[in-house]
Amino acid sequence: MAFPGVSPSRIINFMAHRSQKIALRTNNRHEQWFRSQCGYARFAYNNALSDFKAGLEVDTFRSKVDLNNRWNKRKKVYEWVKAQDQRAGLYAIDNLGKAIKNWVAKRSKFPKFKKRGHKLSYTTDEQSVKVEGKRIKLPKIGWVGMFQELRFEGEITRVSISRTGKRWFVSMTVETGTPNTPRETRGLPVVGIDVGINSLATLDNSKQYPNPRPLKRYERKLKREQRRMSKKVFLSNNWYKQKDKVAKLHYRIACIRNDVHHKATTEIVNSASVIGIETLKITNMLKNKKLAKALSDSALGGFLSKLKSKAEVLGIPIIQAPQFYASSKTCSHCGDKKDELSLSERTYHCNGCGASIDRDVNAAINLKAIAVGQAEM
Repeated sequence: MAFPGVSPSRIINFMAHRSQKIALRTNNRHEQWFRSQCGYARFAYNNALSDFKAGLEVDTFRSKVDLNNRWNKRKKVYEWVKAQDQRAGLYAIDNLGKAIKNWVAKRSKFPKFKKRGHKLSYTTDEQSVKVEGKRIKLPKIGWVGMFQELRFEGEITRVSISRTGKRWFVSMTVETGTPNTPRETRGLPVVGIDVGINSLATLDNSKQYPNPRPLKRYERKLKREQRRMSKKVFLSNNWYKQKDKVAKLHYRIACIRNDVHHKATTEIVNSASVIGIETLKITNMLKNKKLAKALSDSALGGFLSKLKSKAEVLGIPIIQAPQFYASSKTCSHCGDKKDELSLSERTYHCNGCGASIDRDVNAAINLKAIAVGQAEM
């Protein structure tokens, strides 16, 4: 069977990469070191960005290699830089190069300077990293405990340290060294999925995955903690303590959302041979002020991203419907299309054949039909 957009040779030759994010058992020395490296990465990024902007003013476009070479000469002025993990600055400038490339290709806006304390993270030298059981050896800092063991065996290709809430995490990408061969899907059905706000995902067989809406659940508590933070003296010790409480609550909300997403996507890809989904422009949908908060709480983009990545690992084709395909307005029985269908109408009533069906199930059946039609081409 041939699948559009999926090259058999690409699947067979693709070496399986696995990533795992593990919480670290840190002490004050570890945390101080990690913060220092995040600050150094930010410092290198901002200096390189300033250098790039200065070059544009004199009609000189400096490449990523030029920016890195110029930074290596300029950083010798700062004595404190010698004690830092130099790979942190190198990877920060590499990220800047990617941002500039996206800006040149008009895929994103011009890079901005990084603020202090915002999204603490840095990438280190993967070749110097060693993992033994529930501990990891990082450059210059030594051994740090982990809450879990690394599940995958192979060559570590990337190691990043980041802070979420009050915890520090290490993210490791491992090349397992084995081809990512497609899974045997004979006998498994083609699945159509309609995503939404009320239910996270609805399948063509009427099965629904409920949307946890964690932000809505914790909205009152989050508002209360943020109000308390606003009353603290800015940048005082009590302000930082309250900031950690707010960050911890945000982390809990994200964990609930990600847990539901991972469980749902794993169950779907393990029971499908081909998956049909709709094409969503999340940024355009967020322009609707009445739905923006609910859409952000659902994180439909993150759900579809996890679904695509897991399907790719297993070699399961993802068939996306055309962007303006009206899956909800089209009758799955006779193909008749309605001109208007309000969001309050949860049951689809066909004017042509008189069929009555849940609107989400109806959309999922239509998406399945597209997936079946393209899979048989």
